[in-house]
Amino acid sequence: MKRTNLYFLIVSILIGISSCSKDKGYYNPPILNKDFQGSIYDYLKSKPGVYDSLLIAVDRLGLESTLRDSNVTLFALTNPSFQLAITNLNNLYALSEKPLEYIRTVDYDQLDTMVTQYIIKGSYPADSLRHQDGLALQGVKYKYPMHAKVIKSTSSGYIEGGPELIQLSDTKRSQFTRDWIGTSTASINIQTGNGVVHVISPDHVFGFEDFITRLTFNPPPPNLFKLYGGTYTVSRESGGGPNGVEGSMNSIDGNPETKFLVGWNPSNVTLTFELSEAVIAGAYTITSANDAPDRDPADWNLQGSVDGETWIALDSKSNQAFEERFQQKVFFFPNTIAYKFYRLNITRNNGSDGMQFADWTVNFRK
Repeated sequence: MKRTNLYFLIVSILIGISSCSKDKGYYNPPILNKDFQGSIYDYLKSKPGVYDSLLIAVDRLGLESTLRDSNVTLFALTNPSFQLAITNLNNLYALSEKPLEYIRTVDYDQLDTMVTQYIIKGSYPADSLRHQDGLALQGVKYKYPMHAKVIKSTSSGYIEGGPELIQLSDTKRSQFTRDWIGTSTASINIQTGNGVVHVISPDHVFGFEDFITRLTFNPPPPNLFKLYGGTYTVSRESGGGPNGVEGSMNSIDGNPETKFLVGWNPSNVTLTFELSEAVIAGAYTITSANDAPDRDPADWNLQGSVDGETWIALDSKSNQAFEERFQQKVFFFPNTIAYKFYRLNITRNNGSDGMQFADWTVNFRK
């Protein structure tokens, strides 16, 4: 009995020594091979049940060759990301008894612009995104500005004690991070033959919160300023004049990335457009500028005139807020009279000492 106990004791000691010599006293997990022998498109196809929705979108948009042949980085969306977006949209449609939508049926242009935000020009493994401020990126098709940065996740109660992730952000074309909408990855650095795949966390809703907004947006009728032309005047001008960097002509150029900015003392601005001929209008739009939501218009009224002397109230709004930068809002009003003059009186902003917006239009009646 004593010899047997001694034998087991010696064997146990030898096993312990052997184990310590292998791992040097700490856990050293094996490095997982994340190289995939094939293109990014082939990688997506090799994971049935994971990227089915993304593949439907890619095939519908004709992006297969991009994911096979181009040098790109894909922030890959798994099925739950699309399912969340489609479910949210169809829940809203159900309230108005609209037919259900699917990836194969949603508006092509909107789907195209949203999907290509996740496909980045060039190859960007995590090492290239370790800069303190991250890295500005461009979408593959329309050069849409995105941003990515390596971050440390939280683990076991330790802040930044977990694995590395990538934070991908839709910049909303704003230089201010407070305006950005971000998501994080679940897996990173899958190397393929033509680029890198980083897998987006499954709780991310496809479209960076814009999916429903884009697909339920009610476009305005045709713009009377563009169709008929005329003369544009403002009650107060920016320091650089009407054609300056932030002058009033920016507010009718149809470009949301330019803006009209003016000081807010006194606290009102009147914008008047005299059309080349009298036209019946029934809608107007205002588009928010690139930054500083506290400069957005909050209260205003729209008026029409036949002769430029007598003005008729057409619509008024108060306590308005623009939820996003570069956001165009459409307002409809009843009207059967053709006016040659239309003017917008902005009477209050959201608290800043300046007032700004990107564009406004007066539009045909529907």
